[in-house]
Amino acid sequence: MTDRSTLPTTRISPAKITSVVPGSIAEEIGFEAGDRLVAVNGQRPRDLIDYRFLCADEVLDLEVLDSKGATHSIEVEKDYDEKLGLEFETALFDGLIQCVNRCPFCFIDQQPPGKRETLYLKDDDYRLSFLYGSYLTLTNIPPAEWDRIAKLRLSPLYVSVHATEPEVRSRLLKNDRAAKIIDHLAWFQQHRLQIHAQVVVCPGINDGPHLERTLRDLASFHTGDTPAVISAAVVPVGLTRFRPDEDELIPVTTEKAQEVIAQVQAIQADFQTELGTTFAWLADEWFLIGRQNLPPESHYESYPQIGNGVGSIRLFLKEFDEIAANLPEKVETPRTFTWVVGNAVEHAFAPMVDRLNQIEGLTVNMAAINSHYWGQAITVTGLLTGQDILTQLSAQAAEGTTLGDGILLPSLMLKQSDSQLAEETYFLDDMSLAELEYKLNCLVLSVQGLPELVSLCTQPRTLSTELAI
Repeated sequence: MTDRSTLPTTRISPAKITSVVPGSIAEEIGFEAGDRLVAVNGQRPRDLIDYRFLCADEVLDLEVLDSKGATHSIEVEKDYDEKLGLEFETALFDGLIQCVNRCPFCFIDQQPPGKRETLYLKDDDYRLSFLYGSYLTLTNIPPAEWDRIAKLRLSPLYVSVHATEPEVRSRLLKNDRAAKIIDHLAWFQQHRLQIHAQVVVCPGINDGPHLERTLRDLASFHTGDTPAVISAAVVPVGLTRFRPDEDELIPVTTEKAQEVIAQVQAIQADFQTELGTTFAWLADEWFLIGRQNLPPESHYESYPQIGNGVGSIRLFLKEFDEIAANLPEKVETPRTFTWVVGNAVEHAFAPMVDRLNQIEGLTVNMAAINSHYWGQAITVTGLLTGQDILTQLSAQAAEGTTLGDGILLPSLMLKQSDSQLAEETYFLDDMSLAELEYKLNCLVLSVQGLPELVSLCTQPRTLSTELAI
């Protein structure tokens, strides 16, 4: 367990419980949402990592503060590693380790002012990297936290490398500590811990020979039975109209995307020969921007960089093919839907829409739109805002194009309200789903994944019942 003497003097707050898993030990004991976990066996957990380690014991002495402010001591006997069944408001009970870098391409700094507070939080916390796969730079980790990473074997972590040449990385991150990236990679190698790497390509800064140097440096740590660098993803920089004028960044053009694709594919061929793996993958966005076909499914091996959008479209298409094998020939009640996606995926998703429209009685119109809000000509689905959808669908309706019986929106466009008491969901521009629905005067449904999308379009029930779910 963590040596408390080496930790920062950050205040550890009791962990607020938001829900209790049905049928769990916690439910049997009587835990309720709003209770707070203060300590486990006399130790205050800093975060979800501590909580999981502490709760692995068979006998637990829990100090709990209930929602009325009363303190309780509860003894629990359970099987080793059996979970209590508690879910918390946050994974970090002692606060977020925030980023002090000033990367010009940081999306947080490319937003307009005046939106909800959480949109401006810049985390660089290794714990969120370990727990959820978020990327960090390694420049904001105090010595005691490096010790904790090693002691608790927190691996793999997900690291934004961007460049391995000291001067190039320092220029990108605007932080002198960024120059130590090779030393940091050597530390992971020495401790037999692992990372997945990310390289955001900024044309004119870390592309061309700098990109090749970075990928080959990273590949040099892909050795032995526990390679320090498991994989790398190459991602195009995403820019918005709110970024500072002096940021020296250049958008990725179709020609630039084609150039990077050709360069990285040549390096991938070398890695296949030298390492027996592709090792460094291009994010799907390169092929969308470059107007080139996606690689075949076999190219992605075990999809190690799926969280970076590497192979996600190919996996999506594969899932649809599997679902399509059992599509009905017709629907009992005719219905028409508008499926909203970012225009970056329009070409890739067109065959799916064609296949759905072969079902008698079903019409699915794809609305592939870009983001005027962010000032992007080509936009991925997750960055579409309520204003983008409202403006462009309203224009379609004004021109006589029906929105149909409902609008289908991928749920990745939306985020839950910051308030734990509110169930409303919001787009990145702070427009709520309810507001969009009201202004379009059409039912708007948030859809989680392909199975729900296809089920909603085809399930054998009356349209009125169908649209009420």
